[in-house]
This record gives sequence, C-alpha cells and structure tokens, in this order.
Amino acid sequence: MAFGIPSIMTTLAPYHIISYGTLLGTSLFQTFINTKICYLELPKSAFTTLQKRLFPIYFRCQALLLVLTVLTFPPHGPTSLFKVKSNWIPLMVAGVASLANLLVYGPRSRQAMIDRTHQETRDARRPGDVDEPSPDMLAVRRRFSRNHAMSIHLNLVAVIATLWYGFSLASRIHIEVDS
Repeated sequence: MAFGIPSIMTTLAPYHIISYGTLLGTSLFQTFINTKICYLELPKSAFTTLQKRLFPIYFRCQALLLVLTVLTFPPHGPTSLFKVKSNWIPLMVAGVASLANLLVYGPRSRQAMIDRTHQETRDARRPGDVDEPSPDMLAVRRRFSRNHAMSIHLNLVAVIATLWYGFSLASRIHIEVDS
C-alpha cells in the first residue's frame, strides 16, 4: 500500500496561513508585549542593550516572513497575489515599512543608542558638577529621537498593514459547515 502526500500538503494555502500567522503574531508580540514588559521591568542600560540586539533580528524576521507570505500566496505564489490590488497593496505597504526599518531607521537608531552611551561616558569626565547636557549629547539625543520615532511609526504602519491584509485574507476563506 503506497502512502501518498495529502493534497493539502501540496498546495500553498497552509504554508501561506502559517507564514502570515507567524508574521502577525511576531509583530504583535514584539510591538505590544515584549517591548513594553522589557521597558517596565529592566534597568535602562539592560533595556538598551537588549533592544539594540533584539530589534535587528526582529526586523530581519519581519522582512523574511513578509517574503514567505508573498511567495506562498495561493494558488501560485506571487503571480496569483498581484492579480488583485487588495491582495498585494497591504503586503507592499508592510514590506516598504519593514525594509525602511531594516535598512535605514533601525541601524540609525541602534547607532544613536551606542553614540549616546559613549557620549554619556565622555560627559561624565567633564570637570565640574554640570547638570546640563553637553551640546554633543543634545545632538545625539535629537538624532536618536528622530530615528527612533520614525522606526516606531514605520513598525506601526507595518503592523496595521499586516492586520489589513489579514482582513483581506479572511474575506477569501470559504468555510463549509456540515449540517
């Protein structure tokens, strides 16, 4: 007796649902749970160290999962996806936001965090008891704030676009109920 592969295993649909679900779950967890808990529970230096290591991995995973979601779009991958705008526009929006974070704003924010730590060390060596931040520290903080704000907003755009795609995906699912 030969064992065949179940037909569901040879279609893209289950892989698409799994890659999309992983993308959505990862994005929601990292954005709204993990970051908040770490911010509240860790000392500032530990939080900064964790974030500068965690977010590059998160942005890479987000980009990879978006690519997998596109490649597994049923029934024929990207060629099927691009036939209907409501299918590909949310994924394109999420992809652009994700790539901007991966390639531009994530690295800039990370570098500004590192620069801020070094500047704190330099400022600690300044003579006298100075409560005012140095001009260099103000510049580093501004650079960090701009890039970090952009990264946060782009991540929210990606999360919203991913949710938008989820509603589009759900509208195409046909559920049969046995009577």
